[in-house]
Amino acid sequence: MKITDGKVFVCSPGRNFVTLKLYTDEGIYGLGDATLNGREMAVVAYLEEHVIPCLIGRDPFQIEDIWQYLYKGAYWRRGPVTMSAIAAVDMALWDIKGKALNTPVYNLLGGPSRYGVMVYGHASGGDIEEVVDEVGRYLEMGYKAVRAQCGIPGLPTTYGVGRGKLFYEPAEKGLPPEHIWSTEKYLNFIPKLFQRLRDVYGDDVHLLHDVHHRLTPIEAARLGKELEPYHLFWLEDPVPAELQESFRWIRQHTTTPLAVGEVFNSIYDAHLLITEQLIDYLRTSVLRGGGITHMRKVAALAELYHVRTGFHGATDLSPITMAAALHFDLWVPNFGIQEYMRHTPETDEVFPHTYYFQDGYLHPGDAPGLGVDFNEELAARYPYERAYLPVNRKEDGTMFNW
Repeated sequence: MKITDGKVFVCSPGRNFVTLKLYTDEGIYGLGDATLNGREMAVVAYLEEHVIPCLIGRDPFQIEDIWQYLYKGAYWRRGPVTMSAIAAVDMALWDIKGKALNTPVYNLLGGPSRYGVMVYGHASGGDIEEVVDEVGRYLEMGYKAVRAQCGIPGLPTTYGVGRGKLFYEPAEKGLPPEHIWSTEKYLNFIPKLFQRLRDVYGDDVHLLHDVHHRLTPIEAARLGKELEPYHLFWLEDPVPAELQESFRWIRQHTTTPLAVGEVFNSIYDAHLLITEQLIDYLRTSVLRGGGITHMRKVAALAELYHVRTGFHGATDLSPITMAAALHFDLWVPNFGIQEYMRHTPETDEVFPHTYYFQDGYLHPGDAPGLGVDFNEELAARYPYERAYLPVNRKEDGTMFNW
């Protein structure tokens, strides 16, 4: 079997997605997700101009060698554009191999380690009582874990607080909007949210919270310490993680579990965090982390240091990435939890899939390969529209690092 061609599709059924389709001389094709939120067309160019021409004529079963070729063969390595492109190829190759061997990808990885993949949903609201109601709604749907985000009194908008139910999309069309942020207001308010949630729902439900990189290490340490009585499942992205050593300060002051990594794109972004046991969950996604092939190595290192997986699973990843993550989650020994931010019905129609939700768990299904397809004709009805995540500024106008 040989790779004969590759095509890149950009569509926007509710939000933008970049999809890679690799073709073979035996009529089997594989799908990969190459979406990079707010920088989609950069990955398109990288794939079309630099990657696909290098794949023609290669054996798609040589997944490891092709990954090494694309990573080590380029003088300029790493970065979100490069690793998203490599991930798309990697997903497509695993999809092809699964289809050719007539088995789900999780069997190629070593078989399932669990019956299903525990996921968490996103509950948010403009005030505490609205969040309380939303958490209850997710529990009624069968979720065992819920992320809780709330509007902050005195701030007109708060990133991470959804504008809709179930299908929240944080990117906004056009140029980046600018939001105002106050660390002081946030720190004084958030513990009250989780006190209320525990008062209403007790201790059994898993509660999570995302800081979105908006604190300094000592501020994050304070928040983690104040949230300890409410025993969160995790506190996510407390600080910008370019400086991995900053997590030492947080770890010294709180036992609240820490999760980070959705913006990481290689093992080197998390090496110190893992080996010094400064985090409890690694959030890097299969897409941003260079595909299944690379994330197997990252997870193997993490397992040695008692760090579990908690993959990013927001709507800026297409159902192809969600399927790839679920196959990985079902197999990986040190699984923790999977984010599950539901896509719109339009997206699900463009990307029909076999994964399904039941009683708080997702399962990838038993179809060969990844179990996702791509409706090209329907996708063509949703053309690309430029969209960006918001920019944060402090109340005095200072550009905020997140």
